[in-house]
Amino acid sequence: MKIIDKYFPDLTPLQREQFAALGALYAEWNGRINVISRKDVEQLYERHVLHSLAIARVCEFADGARILDVGSGGGFPGIPLAILLPECRFTLVDSIAKKVRVIDAVREALDLHNVTALNVRAEELTGKFDYVVSRAVTDMKTFTSWIWNKIERGCAGSLANGILALKGGDLIAELADAGHRNYTVHEISAYFPEEFFLTKKLVHIPR
Repeated sequence: MKIIDKYFPDLTPLQREQFAALGALYAEWNGRINVISRKDVEQLYERHVLHSLAIARVCEFADGARILDVGSGGGFPGIPLAILLPECRFTLVDSIAKKVRVIDAVREALDLHNVTALNVRAEELTGKFDYVVSRAVTDMKTFTSWIWNKIERGCAGSLANGILALKGGDLIAELADAGHRNYTVHEISAYFPEEFFLTKKLVHIPR
């Protein structure tokens, strides 16, 4: 929790309690289902929780913003964002049922009323959203084909509605292949200078 307190010192007591509970919850579930890399369990707060929260450092979401987390796995980046942003509405989807069970268990343990978890393929999902978030799910061309028509134009935050994808490495060719020219790449190390974040980026693609 120290690293979360370092960058988010104004959490409410409830938020601190919810974040503090994540360590034991994911340690327990990772023993049953390989939700995250086993070598990363001890680094949960830096490599998974804080990494997820980088999205909220780049974009300030308005109350009521509808946020879709595609390929959420066990709940990243959606669960940490839902704790931080209780007035936003989160839909976390994954095609693997056992991972959705983990999300549901964590959601219930933390009493997160702003989270809905669905076992569905992203391309089969109905409804409209303001933002779609993800963390290294697939290449951007494939990802865009899944969700582009689910994003409603507008501005439900400090950035235009669209995709907010946590990625790594050289993204120029990948984004060009996806047909995107209007995008911004944010270096996460500008917000969190720890070594882990030196190659981590957040891509914003407006709808």
